[in-house]
Amino acid sequence: MAGLTPINQALTLIPKRAEARHADELRDTFVDSGIAAGLASVDHQIIYGRRGTGKTHALRYLAATLGGADALAVYFDLRTVGSPGGLFVESDAVGLTERASRLMRDLLHQLYDAILEMAITDEKLLGNRVFTRRLDALLEAIGSVTVVGEIEVEDAETSGTTRKGGVSAEATGSASGLRARLGGERARTAEERDSSRTIRRGEERLHLNFTDVAKALRELGAELGRRRIWLLIDEWSSVPAAIQPYLAEFLVRCVLPLQQQFTVKIASIEQQSHFRSVGREGGSIGIEVGADVSANLDLDDFMVFEQSEERAREFFLGLFYKHLTSGFVAPIDGLNGPNDVVRLGFTDRRALDELVRAAEGVPRDAINIAGNAALKALDRKISVPEVRGASRTWYHSDKEAALKGVKGAQELLSWIIDEVIRGRRARGFLVNRRDAQTPLLVALFEARVLHLVRRGYSAQDEPGERYDVYVIDYGAYVDLINTNSSPQGMLPGIEQETYVDVPPQDLRAIRRAILDMDRFTAAKGEELANPDGGG
Repeated sequence: MAGLTPINQALTLIPKRAEARHADELRDTFVDSGIAAGLASVDHQIIYGRRGTGKTHALRYLAATLGGADALAVYFDLRTVGSPGGLFVESDAVGLTERASRLMRDLLHQLYDAILEMAITDEKLLGNRVFTRRLDALLEAIGSVTVVGEIEVEDAETSGTTRKGGVSAEATGSASGLRARLGGERARTAEERDSSRTIRRGEERLHLNFTDVAKALRELGAELGRRRIWLLIDEWSSVPAAIQPYLAEFLVRCVLPLQQQFTVKIASIEQQSHFRSVGREGGSIGIEVGADVSANLDLDDFMVFEQSEERAREFFLGLFYKHLTSGFVAPIDGLNGPNDVVRLGFTDRRALDELVRAAEGVPRDAINIAGNAALKALDRKISVPEVRGASRTWYHSDKEAALKGVKGAQELLSWIIDEVIRGRRARGFLVNRRDAQTPLLVALFEARVLHLVRRGYSAQDEPGERYDVYVIDYGAYVDLINTNSSPQGMLPGIEQETYVDVPPQDLRAIRRAILDMDRFTAAKGEELANPDGGG
């Protein structure tokens, strides 16, 4: 059996997740898609993007580049902050506020540890007694505990004073005259004892006073001088939805106002983010996106082939080149620049473009598809058939598997294929913006089975209506390429030598290809259209 070529072997070994790389490797393998300048802003910011779009890599890259005398970057992975029992176990004994408080406490302890570690290496801070007191005040503010239930306090105080004194006078008479003796004795002993015993018959619960925490952070930040603390919060959407607004409220009350000393960056999946909660009486808690924190970076909007072929091609060539030369495998002969990736690893540029197209703008998908294609190619260069086969394999093993637990998702995908691909002969289709948050549609988007390539498209046939343009994932319909219903645009026919692209600004092939969720609901039932009971 033929072995793998050096570059094919290297493609299979590229780490698939940023967590597997060291900080210096993350810095060296980062490819700027146009977000680096925005990330470096001192403004508070939310970075959106689906799984695999590079959110973690971007935050870790930012942390690696901020090291220096003027900045302290603290990276938080919310999947590892807090105990599972504290976050996910709901009961009458452990309410939402208690679960949220536990998460905030652990978050603040990590911040405290990071500041302490920084201070240990800074002689100036170590000698600053005011800074030390401020740091102690922060620790005290995050460690307070209250008891819910009966509290019995027993105080005992014993005090005693013993005084002993005497005066004596003695007079005696004799022949020689009167003799007198005056004597005195005085003694005092005192004993005081205090004792106190507290009996708590209730349940101890963590109590965070936002005012105390905010004051401690503000005073601590003032002692750091020009040094800015960057809080890089990753995996926000891993926190239960009900707790997210409480965590957001903590940031609003304690951190966001301290703009002179603190910068907050949050990475999250937009459709799974719940930054704000409105109560029944109209009160709200949490972050008001756009007012409190901007959300002007969405990694789903970058590196889609159909939006900018040259930019997407350049990005993914740089991605592969930096990973292949980062030192995790032996140097590859002849690999001296990004364009050598095509020359050594692919039959031609068309094969690379097919891979970029199949990735749908998601770096992790590109790395996985390239690794699978390299295994199929063995000792040959990767060609279009290997890319198609690998994308299909990746779809079945990753994306389709993620939908198995979502009732109705497969039915909606089949409906889209039957009604859009076979019926309309187009890869892309339109969704009215009022249907954009339909749970099943969101589930397909989050699983990267559907990809949003354009927002706010206005169809000439329906003036006043606004649509989003979606495309079905490459791997989800690659089996259809050999059928009579293969898409006219977005993919080449199996026997064609050139791409038959529909210009993005034209959209003629899809202007009447509209996914009507009302029709789907009528055909498949209300339960499938709203599996969670929401709309």
